[in-house]
Amino acid sequence: MAASNTTRYAVLGMLSAGPRSGYDIKKAIDSSIAHFWSESFGQIYPILRRLTADGFVRRRHEAQRGKPDRQVYSLTPRGREVLRAWLGQPARPESFRSELLLKLFLGAQVPVPISLGHVRQFQERQQALLLTYAEIERRLRREHGRHPELPYWLMTLHYGQRRAEALHDWAVDAARTLGKIAPKEVRR
Repeated sequence: MAASNTTRYAVLGMLSAGPRSGYDIKKAIDSSIAHFWSESFGQIYPILRRLTADGFVRRRHEAQRGKPDRQVYSLTPRGREVLRAWLGQPARPESFRSELLLKLFLGAQVPVPISLGHVRQFQERQQALLLTYAEIERRLRREHGRHPELPYWLMTLHYGQRRAEALHDWAVDAARTLGKIAPKEVRR
């Protein structure tokens, strides 16, 4: 299995919690890890076919009343081994791209209020994200307080919280810096 295609590991991971259809996998991703990982139906279904062909998942038809049959996938022992082997490998370095930082780097080309607007919007998004994360944590603790995987879920959530806090603080500093540049711009 190619180490570069992490979609297959995300799908295997979602199936480690139990059998799911492709739709259920997408729904599980969107309701659990979407703040740091996304997969589309266009990625999930081809990977499911490949994982089935490789013997890492098995597929069964599940009849539904008044609807087409569902295709439900479950992890095979071999698939669980592959997932665990991947989980044991060090994470690859992440590449990073930021349109905001690119615009700020080139910000001398436009009036300061434009860059300041970008920074303030970013700051507001981080603040909204912090509120969302706080609500997610309350819900997780309320609904899954005794779940054995809760500490792992909270670790990923706390990463997002700390990151949003740091980015919010950075935006405050960046706005302050831009405020100091603005008076000089008038003299140009």
